[in-house]
This record gives sequence, C-alpha cells and structure tokens, in this order.
Amino acid sequence: MAQFLLLLRDTPESSDSFTPDTAQAIIEDYKAWSRKMGGAGKLLGGEKLADDAGRIARPSGGGVVVTDGPFAEAKEVIGGYWVMQAADYAEAETLIADCPHLKYGGIIELRRIEEI
Repeated sequence: MAQFLLLLRDTPESSDSFTPDTAQAIIEDYKAWSRKMGGAGKLLGGEKLADDAGRIARPSGGGVVVTDGPFAEAKEVIGGYWVMQAADYAEAETLIADCPHLKYGGIIELRRIEEI
C-alpha cells in the first residue's frame, strides 16, 4: 500500500469571512472526515500548521542561511497536511473527493511518498 502526502493549500484571504460559528462547524467537518478516514485505516496522521510565517532554509556559500517566510502575500499558503495510504493515485483521489478542505475552497496537493 502506497503512502501519500496531502498538502492543504489555502489563499490567505480564504478564511477571512468565517464567523466563529462557521469556523467551529468547519473544524467539526475536518474532525469527522479525519475520523472516517482513520476508521477505514487510510489516514496515518496529519496536523494543522501554525499561522506564523515559518522559516526558509537555503544553501549559501557552503553554509545554510535561514530567513523568515514564506510570507502571507503569497497567493497560496500551506495550512496543514495529512498522510494517508491508498493502493495508488486513483484510490487516493477517490478518498479525498469528499475532504472538507475542497468543500471550503482549499486546494489539496497530492504527492506519493517514495519509500527509501
């Protein structure tokens, strides 16, 4: 069974219009989907990422330079991730079809994890 990384992408303004009640309902949708996928033995883990800018590491002159970023002016930000297992991309695509992230306007980048 292959493993897949689901990178949850959003636009910075996508959640600006949510009321606290709407946000709570959305959280409950995510929890329900996670329980369903976990109960089916498909979801292996995942987390929401902090709303800070994070850090970027780049090679520089034989060393490493770490800077703040990515920044909120980006067109898309990664807000979280899940790791799931599926037989192949076709099954993974079927499994994410009812994911609440898509329902609320987010984008899911689906990547197969290569075993090393």
